[in-house]
Amino acid sequence: MRHYEVVFLVHPDRSEQVPAMVERYTSAIKTAGGQIHRQEDWGRRQLAYPINKVQKAHYILLNIEVDEKTIKELSDTFRFNDAIIRHMIMRTSRAFTEPSPLVKAKDARHGETTETTDHDASREDAA
Repeated sequence: MRHYEVVFLVHPDRSEQVPAMVERYTSAIKTAGGQIHRQEDWGRRQLAYPINKVQKAHYILLNIEVDEKTIKELSDTFRFNDAIIRHMIMRTSRAFTEPSPLVKAKDARHGETTETTDHDASREDAA
């Protein structure tokens, strides 16, 4: 089995279908004997350039370990699903399980926000 990083972009009008789509793809991977090492929902984000007159998309990242047949089936499923406006499948040398830099940055921002709030609250208590 080989390791892959899969990123797909879902049309913003279909964002409510994302959890069901992810569940369908992950169950297909697990049924085929594959493993999911990392699954991240990056949410709705601005595209770098318009795709079919769409400015935003819902981003999903999967790091998986599957055989070649399953990755081809997954690619075909992406290709024929009109809700997915772009997808990219890259073969990787190992399994990535740590959070992506995007998620790390998001967590760091949330941590700074709470720290600032706590600091401001303690300053008000001192006054």
